[in-house]
Amino acid sequence: MIYWEIFLAFFIPGILGYGGGPASIPLVENEVVSRYGWMDVQQFSEVLALGNSLPGPIATKMAGYVGYEVGGPLGAFVGVFATVAPSLLLIIILLSILYKYKDSPKVKRMTLYVRPVIGVLLGIMAWRFFSESYANIGFFQTALLTVVSYLLMEKFKLHPAFVIGGALIYGGFLL
Repeated sequence: MIYWEIFLAFFIPGILGYGGGPASIPLVENEVVSRYGWMDVQQFSEVLALGNSLPGPIATKMAGYVGYEVGGPLGAFVGVFATVAPSLLLIIILLSILYKYKDSPKVKRMTLYVRPVIGVLLGIMAWRFFSESYANIGFFQTALLTVVSYLLMEKFKLHPAFVIGGALIYGGFLL
């Protein structure tokens, strides 16, 4: 019974919390504190602060911690699964529909029309990153990191994860 309650406590906010993990925090707080009484407000705020201090999505970290506190390791698994299950189910349903009609001319045209929008969104995001970097570390450092990253990935075919790691180390020691 406790695992079913853990599942419901995180599945319902996962369905209703449109906007990502931070949008579902009040819903999770309602389930954990008010509905099931597993924690008081002070304990929940401490879990929230701890979850915010760690890297990664906040909702899954909170679900894992609360699930572990309430139901042990299996409770942690159930909590994390319940948090990702709504998105997982929706993706499976949408992809199965898209796969079913993948040869349809309308679906092909629709995906062709979406590509420029995705390109523009990525370009805007890249411009914002570049602008913020320019404002914080200056033109020389920004240009150096841009050129070196481009060369490492395009000319030397280095995996982007290594370029990001190298930039982190460079920034950590030299900036």
